[in-house]
Amino acid sequence: MLTHANGDSYSHGMRGRGGLLHGLLKLTNRLTTPFSTYLEHHHRISVNEFRLLMTIGTLGGSASHELAEMTGVNVMSVSRAVATLRRDGRIEVKRDPANHRRKCLTLSAEGERLFAIMQPQTEKVAEYLFSGLSEEDVTHLGDIVSRLIATLEARDEEGRPLLLERTKPDNDTE
Repeated sequence: MLTHANGDSYSHGMRGRGGLLHGLLKLTNRLTTPFSTYLEHHHRISVNEFRLLMTIGTLGGSASHELAEMTGVNVMSVSRAVATLRRDGRIEVKRDPANHRRKCLTLSAEGERLFAIMQPQTEKVAEYLFSGLSEEDVTHLGDIVSRLIATLEARDEEGRPLLLERTKPDNDTE
């Protein structure tokens, strides 16, 4: 079982898959600590705005629904983050010349400036996170994460998310 500096296990005594899930949730929370400490308050940017800004900056542009799919952030949260990024002059919305119904989000000059500041910080966090793993471990972890995401994004034959269908409480009749 994985332990940290003070000897506690990541699952705090929880066993099995529930303990592993707790560990993954804790990992996710811990990963936002450098963001909260160094970027959020200084640049007045939320974690969802940060995720979108970094994704748009990496891709060079994207539509809102594509950002929701790529980041795993729900559509309503993406919409709010896009509105704030636009209001703050960090992104621009342009019509796609190939598909006039599609609105492409790109970084503004201010967005590019923030991306240039935040990208190295993101790389530092990744380097630190994986510093105790071999390249083989990182590759294996990447494969596992990809399979877990595929499981969470799977849909039934009617297009409903299997995650929600298979995790409904037993007494939920809706």
